[in-house]
Amino acid sequence: MTLVLDIARLAAVTNIILLSALIAVWGQLYRKIRSTFTLGSIVFAGFLLAENLLALWYYFNPTPGLPPFAVEIMMVLQVLEAFAIATLLYITWQ
Repeated sequence: MTLVLDIARLAAVTNIILLSALIAVWGQLYRKIRSTFTLGSIVFAGFLLAENLLALWYYFNPTPGLPPFAVEIMMVLQVLEAFAIATLLYITWQ
Protein backbone atom coordinates (compact mmCIF):
# COMPACT_ATOMS: atom_id res chain seq x y z
CA MET A 1 0.00 0.00 0.00
CA THR A 2 2.90 2.35 0.69
CA LEU A 3 4.23 2.02 -2.86
CA VAL A 4 0.77 2.74 -4.28
CA LEU A 5 0.44 5.87 -2.13
CA ASP A 6 3.94 7.00 -3.12
CA ILE A 7 3.10 6.66 -6.82
CA ALA A 8 -0.19 8.50 -6.29
CA ARG A 9 1.62 11.29 -4.42
CA LEU A 10 4.22 11.61 -7.16
CA ALA A 11 1.53 11.70 -9.86
CA ALA A 12 -0.44 14.35 -7.95
CA VAL A 13 2.66 16.53 -7.51
CA THR A 14 3.47 16.08 -11.20
CA ASN A 15 -0.08 17.09 -12.10
CA ILE A 16 0.16 20.19 -9.90
CA ILE A 17 3.41 21.27 -11.57
CA LEU A 18 2.11 20.61 -15.09
CA LEU A 19 -1.20 22.37 -14.42
CA SER A 20 0.61 25.36 -12.96
CA ALA A 21 2.70 25.57 -16.14
CA LEU A 22 -0.43 25.32 -18.29
CA ILE A 23 -2.17 28.05 -16.32
CA ALA A 24 0.90 30.29 -16.69
CA VAL A 25 1.11 29.73 -20.46
CA TRP A 26 -2.62 30.18 -20.96
CA GLY A 27 -2.59 33.25 -18.70
CA GLN A 28 0.02 34.92 -20.92
CA LEU A 29 -1.94 33.94 -24.00
CA TYR A 30 -5.17 35.29 -22.53
CA ARG A 31 -3.54 38.64 -21.78
CA LYS A 32 -2.55 38.88 -25.46
CA ILE A 33 -5.68 37.71 -27.28
CA ARG A 34 -8.55 37.82 -24.71
CA SER A 35 -10.12 34.63 -26.05
CA THR A 36 -13.01 33.14 -24.07
CA PHE A 37 -11.76 29.67 -24.99
CA THR A 38 -8.42 30.43 -23.35
CA LEU A 39 -10.19 31.79 -20.28
CA GLY A 40 -12.30 28.63 -20.13
CA SER A 41 -9.12 26.54 -20.37
CA ILE A 42 -7.65 28.46 -17.43
CA VAL A 43 -10.79 27.86 -15.35
CA PHE A 44 -10.80 24.17 -16.28
CA ALA A 45 -7.13 23.81 -15.33
CA GLY A 46 -7.87 25.65 -12.09
CA PHE A 47 -10.50 23.07 -11.15
CA LEU A 48 -8.11 20.24 -12.01
CA LEU A 49 -5.45 21.95 -9.91
CA ALA A 50 -7.83 22.14 -6.94
CA GLU A 51 -8.71 18.46 -7.40
CA ASN A 52 -5.04 17.48 -7.37
CA LEU A 53 -4.28 19.61 -4.32
CA LEU A 54 -7.15 17.93 -2.49
CA ALA A 55 -5.99 14.49 -3.65
CA LEU A 56 -2.45 15.23 -2.48
CA TRP A 57 -3.76 16.30 0.92
CA TYR A 58 -5.72 13.04 1.10
CA TYR A 59 -2.68 10.95 0.14
CA PHE A 60 -0.77 12.40 3.08
CA ASN A 61 -3.78 11.98 5.43
CA PRO A 62 -5.47 8.72 4.34
CA THR A 63 -8.73 7.62 5.90
CA PRO A 64 -8.07 4.45 7.93
CA GLY A 65 -11.06 2.47 6.67
CA LEU A 66 -10.61 3.05 2.94
CA PRO A 67 -10.15 -0.21 1.02
CA PRO A 68 -6.74 -0.59 -0.64
CA PHE A 69 -8.48 -1.26 -3.96
CA ALA A 70 -9.96 2.26 -3.91
CA VAL A 71 -6.53 3.77 -3.35
CA GLU A 72 -5.13 1.69 -6.22
CA ILE A 73 -7.85 2.94 -8.56
CA MET A 74 -7.21 6.54 -7.51
CA MET A 75 -3.50 6.02 -8.17
CA VAL A 76 -4.18 4.73 -11.68
CA LEU A 77 -6.44 7.72 -12.38
CA GLN A 78 -3.77 10.14 -11.12
CA VAL A 79 -1.14 8.56 -13.39
CA LEU A 80 -3.46 8.65 -16.41
CA GLU A 81 -4.28 12.26 -15.64
CA ALA A 82 -0.55 13.08 -15.52
CA PHE A 83 -0.07 11.64 -19.02
CA ALA A 84 -3.10 13.55 -20.31
CA ILE A 85 -1.94 16.87 -18.84
CA ALA A 86 1.62 16.31 -20.09
CA THR A 87 0.25 15.72 -23.59
CA LEU A 88 -1.84 18.87 -23.39
CA LEU A 89 1.14 20.89 -22.18
CA TYR A 90 3.31 19.52 -24.99
CA ILE A 91 0.69 20.44 -27.60
CA THR A 92 0.20 23.87 -26.06
CA TRP A 93 3.94 24.64 -26.33
CA GLN A 94 4.05 23.61 -30.01
